[in-house]
Amino acid sequence: MSVFVDTSAFYALMDSDDDRHAAARSQWERLLQAREPLHTTNYILVETTALLQNRIGMDGLRTFSADILPVMRIYWVDEGLHRSALHALLVSARRNLSLVDCTSYEAMQRLGLEIAFCFDAHFGEQGFQALPARGA
Repeated sequence: MSVFVDTSAFYALMDSDDDRHAAARSQWERLLQAREPLHTTNYILVETTALLQNRIGMDGLRTFSADILPVMRIYWVDEGLHRSALHALLVSARRNLSLVDCTSYEAMQRLGLEIAFCFDAHFGEQGFQALPARGA
């Protein structure tokens, strides 16, 4: 079972003060122990980098870069994927949905992924299974 990892999971994993940190840490350890292939996009990495740098600081970003990134398979967004995601965003006409979100859904579809490690309800709305399961 391959798993897509979202910014919401990365941030909860990295911020020990986040309300979802314990759930994120537990899920991350399960994924690592199971040796599941873990995927993300370069757009998620840009978003996560900015968030960590701003909220946690450079030490947190260094830890993310040294400890988390080496186990990730990064899917690089090309022009076609970007255009498809932008189209999906514009068609949705939703202010609370981002281009990064839409890029993630398009990438997951292209990679044949059905499961996302995330704390973002939008993944479920798009038909993907979210880990950890609600209430876990």
